[in-house]
Amino acid sequence: MEPKNLFLQIPESLKDEIFEPLLKADDFILERIISSGQATQPGKWYDQDTHEWVLLLSGGAGLLFEGEKEVRVMHPGDYIHIPAHQRHRVEWTDAGQKTIWLALHYR
Repeated sequence: MEPKNLFLQIPESLKDEIFEPLLKADDFILERIISSGQATQPGKWYDQDTHEWVLLLSGGAGLLFEGEKEVRVMHPGDYIHIPAHQRHRVEWTDAGQKTIWLALHYR
């Protein structure tokens, strides 16, 4: 099996975010997410049944958690654990470059 690279095969332009599963098992999914200026729709919150650990590999993003006033700004190398049912949203992603995330969803 040939090695793959998280920074390759990225489209030039993105209308929507790309969610690409890299590894799946019964209790987890590891995925690459590629963003380019996308954000969560106004008024929408993510409320997931699984925990999520996310690492920002490139670009930049702002995360907002329900009940907080300050957006958490993420830079390359930053990671965060989001417990199941912790409502959150992506306020913004860098429109000037691709934002690449590595996300682990688990039970």
